[in-house]
Amino acid sequence: MLTLLATGQEGVARGSSTLYVGAFIAWTLVGMVKDVIRGHVGLDILALVAMIATLAVGEYLASLIIVLMLSGGEALEEYASRRAKRDLSALLDRSPRIAHVLVDPDSSDTDEVRDVPVGEVGVGDVLLIRPAEIIPVDGALLTDSASFDESSLTGESMPVTRASGEEVLSGAINGHRAVRIRALRRSEDSQYQQIVALVHAAEESRAPVVRLADRFAIPFTAVSLVLAGAAWALSGDSLRFAEVLVLATPCPLLIAAPVAFLGGLSRAAKAGVIIKGGAVIEQFARVRTAAFDKTGTLTQGRPELVDVRPATGFDADEVLRLAASAEQYSSHVLADGIRRSAEDRGLTLHAAGDAAEIATNGVAATIDGHAVVVGKPSYVARVAADTRRETLAPGQAAAYVAVDGRYAGALVLADDARPEAAAVVSWLRGHGVERIAMLTGDVRSTAESIAQQLGIDEVHAELLPPEKVGIASEMQPRPLMMIGDGVNDAPVLAASDIGIAMGAKGATAAGDAADVVILVDSLDRVTDAVAIGRHTMRVALASIWIGIGLSIALMIVAMTGLIPAVAGALVQELVDLATILYALRALKGRIS
Repeated sequence: MLTLLATGQEGVARGSSTLYVGAFIAWTLVGMVKDVIRGHVGLDILALVAMIATLAVGEYLASLIIVLMLSGGEALEEYASRRAKRDLSALLDRSPRIAHVLVDPDSSDTDEVRDVPVGEVGVGDVLLIRPAEIIPVDGALLTDSASFDESSLTGESMPVTRASGEEVLSGAINGHRAVRIRALRRSEDSQYQQIVALVHAAEESRAPVVRLADRFAIPFTAVSLVLAGAAWALSGDSLRFAEVLVLATPCPLLIAAPVAFLGGLSRAAKAGVIIKGGAVIEQFARVRTAAFDKTGTLTQGRPELVDVRPATGFDADEVLRLAASAEQYSSHVLADGIRRSAEDRGLTLHAAGDAAEIATNGVAATIDGHAVVVGKPSYVARVAADTRRETLAPGQAAAYVAVDGRYAGALVLADDARPEAAAVVSWLRGHGVERIAMLTGDVRSTAESIAQQLGIDEVHAELLPPEKVGIASEMQPRPLMMIGDGVNDAPVLAASDIGIAMGAKGATAAGDAADVVILVDSLDRVTDAVAIGRHTMRVALASIWIGIGLSIALMIVAMTGLIPAVAGALVQELVDLATILYALRALKGRIS
């Protein structure tokens, strides 16, 4: 175009510019009509009117700059998006694809391996992990000890040491020595692949950018057209209409908000928190009620057996052995503590003839010909009418046991509150969360003891999953943020405005149902997630207001005729750049 003008071919330049801009207008118009049909009225009308107006008054160079601005804005958005998504993409790029399966795992003389796709690794396969390689699937360490970098999973920068028998999570990076692990889960069920799936969902989820920008679309369009129309009417010059409108193009509103949201998602991922889309960020900015599960969320989730209280006619070790044998078929957090205690006492656990778990109630199994039921007192009382509730100290919980229809006793466990839990509750209360409650399936005495330690004054105890959902659906004020960790929390997490899953221990169902998954076993990340969400929303809104403010100020100046159309189009490009740079503040800056 500049070449044509330089060689004196202004007519050709004008004609080719008009054809090109006309084609761009037609393409924009088609997209705008499709959006209107879908019920979406956006900001494209401003750019459309500006291009038509500049062509109509003969400012074809200004119309070309507007086209360049819109397409260039998309390029800037793509660059900023790549910058904002860098931490998310890093997870995907590191996803392991090959595993070294040992051909003869019982041999200590040779490490002959066959390389297979990660998806073909079966539970029980023994894998060789070479130095600096990524663990492909969750496994149990067979080597005596090893060091691993788990920073991509937990955010912890220091390497951690694992001993033989401990679980090693996929996605961790092996240290300086080759090690062996036995696969505990298939690839699709392993921690790292679940994280990757969550990241994919976060990347593909559409942030509420359109909704956020469209809140300003109609008012901004109306103000711009009024200013442009007033300039034309006061000056009597139609050129003034175009000069004002070139400064009203909507790039700041359309570009800055998505860049800010992607920056927030990236920052959260780097902190070990996967937020599934920008809609959650918008909810974080307004959250007014928080509800917590107890076991594994407010408490550490590793209860220790402190007492066995056998009923008359039963032996303490036998009650523990039968209960632990039955609890092999339970996923409840208390079950793990019971099994560990039995093994520590040297008791041999037997396989069940048949077993079934009733979620949140307990487990029933046939052990050595005995019908064993372990769980809540109300559940055990259904088969053993003589079941009695035990007196428990603050912070204790009990698993009740029935054998062959008789009450056999209770196993008393203690699960301490997380050391950071009280500070998290206090932070939320000090940052605009008006109502904080506990929703738990545990007995009331234990729940109230933990709640009192943490400063929670509203407790709903002994709840089944549907009852949790019912209470959560009625809680006010909204939005409601629910934090849980177990399979039984999945329904209430899905039903909440913001469902947060403590996913560090692999609670797959809860993670799938939640809007946010915390990959680090720390409740502190809840405050990080809320703070990042609110900071991101502030940045997104501020970047929009910066764009609007600068555009309106420049339009008012343009009404006087001091800014020619071509200069105005170039100045608007600088406004775009300023708003994008400000939106990138979502990647950093102080959060509180």
